[in-house]
Amino acid sequence: MKVRMAQEKDIPQINSLLYQVERVHQQGRPDLFKEGAKKYNDEQLKEMLKDSTRPILAAANDDDVMQGYAFCIFQEHKNDNVLTDIKTLYIDDLCVDENCRGQHVGTLLYEAVKKFAKESGCYNVTLNVWECNSSAMKFYQKVGLVPYKTGMEIIL
Repeated sequence: MKVRMAQEKDIPQINSLLYQVERVHQQGRPDLFKEGAKKYNDEQLKEMLKDSTRPILAAANDDDVMQGYAFCIFQEHKNDNVLTDIKTLYIDDLCVDENCRGQHVGTLLYEAVKKFAKESGCYNVTLNVWECNSSAMKFYQKVGLVPYKTGMEIIL
């Protein structure tokens, strides 16, 4: 297993993983997530694969078939009134194929994201996780992530 930058040839597998993520979220919050939808269409994926500010890391097996991905976004708040000038690598989405879970693909991918962020001059790595996704929450805690802010809601 290796981690590399995602390529256009990975789009079919990315799509499969996007649907897996959507199912978890839709089952957890059917009031918010549409059934059978995915976060990005193929044209958006093609554009993102060319965008250096939105790197996509891919965990690929020995046959170079993607087993997981991490969609990332570089974020900076320069000259903000209250925030310091730091560079962050935000994990927009991280998914391991459901057939490969428990094989440490997620840990390998997350460690590669941290290394990439450090090499890119980032101060930290951040992400959001839905409360309904308890397995993701456990994974992120296991690899050392800690809460730094909390989103709250009331349904009216």
